[in-house]
Amino acid sequence: MFSAGIAYRVYGGLRFFERAEVKHALAYLRLLENPADDTAFLRVVNFPTRGIGARTLEQLQDTARARGCSLWAAVGELTGAVAAKVASFVRIVQSMRQATHALSLPETVEHVIEASGLIAHYRSERDGQDRIENLRELVNAAATFLADEGVAQDTPANVGLADADARERAGREPPAAVTIVEPAPGAAPRETPLAAFLAHASLEAGDNQAAEGADALQLMTVHSAKGLEFDVVFVTGLEEGLFPHENSITEVDGLEEERRLMYVALTRARNRLYLSLAQSRMLHGQTRYSLKSRFLDELPEPCLKWLTPRAGGHAGMRDAWSDAWGGAWDGAAGGTRGANRVAGRAGPGRGGAFGGHGGAGGQGGAARQGLRAGAGPAGRATDAPFRVGQAVAHPKFGEGVVVGIEGSGADARVQVNFGAAGMKWLALAVARLEPVH
Repeated sequence: MFSAGIAYRVYGGLRFFERAEVKHALAYLRLLENPADDTAFLRVVNFPTRGIGARTLEQLQDTARARGCSLWAAVGELTGAVAAKVASFVRIVQSMRQATHALSLPETVEHVIEASGLIAHYRSERDGQDRIENLRELVNAAATFLADEGVAQDTPANVGLADADARERAGREPPAAVTIVEPAPGAAPRETPLAAFLAHASLEAGDNQAAEGADALQLMTVHSAKGLEFDVVFVTGLEEGLFPHENSITEVDGLEEERRLMYVALTRARNRLYLSLAQSRMLHGQTRYSLKSRFLDELPEPCLKWLTPRAGGHAGMRDAWSDAWGGAWDGAAGGTRGANRVAGRAGPGRGGAFGGHGGAGGQGGAARQGLRAGAGPAGRATDAPFRVGQAVAHPKFGEGVVVGIEGSGADARVQVNFGAAGMKWLALAVARLEPVH
């Protein structure tokens, strides 16, 4: 919404860049870009905990004021045990700067959230999994930012954007090692991808949401929507692994609770309800392929109407879902491929009509496997008769989606996400695997 310039409000929760764990990660990134950033320094010098107390920080701040320098520069003036603790933090940041000098922006973010100890810290917390997922999503936010800005994904994070543009025009790859070149006197400074991303995050974290009561898109979870009604509602991500969430499968009555939430989501709409799903999405820096949510199969087919036009997209998935739902497939915007648009007519006791929406989808079994699009783990070329993302059927496991391919000829095999049946590697020479038409 921010990138598209659409007014919005997050209802009953924090926006992404306002979350504490994301702010911690951004503070580390700001220190990579500018070690003299005292605000970032104070935020993470003792997070995760390193035994650096308030008294130590007071000494450091007094020294910095006396010397007229930044907190970072004042660390060398400290002595004794106090100096050792703060110096260990400085070494961590210096190590991250050295390790990321030739990495792209998403790779830099991924390295920082691991090397800083943030992932390990939240992993030890009882309810830290959501925070870890937000940190992982920061990697995807960086990749999306580069795409929105038209910057090559493999551009090193600390290369000036002008340098990157010139290198791209010349048809050369970024060098393995990068030296930041100072601009000529009087020339405008060359902003790096990292600096541009941090500026974007700072702006997005500012107070720029639409005012309460203003005409704007309301963003909320299904839990937050309980008791509320709207003329038009969009429910996105109706895919196995996202809605219902993959964790619900292993919890007692987990699926029933997810089904109740689905009912809550549907009944928030007074006049129009738009349901959407995606064939693939970029999540946590990786492309994921999923199956449509089982909840779509549980809705009365006469009440549904597919609005996605019969144009473009992936033929295999289009045919599979067209037969089942009378719908079609098209290319999607907003970082997803082929968002299907489901619609429905008014159900019992509800006026109006349901609508269609090309929104984003979710994560499925492929998310847990960490697979990338277009190749199996071996990354070898293949002449297999299937494509990544294609819908297929197996006599035992049912319908699924191809998420990985490797080998060729008699050795060719594919990995398929069969939803409830899980992820399966199948040898094409013996598996009775058929494309879904």
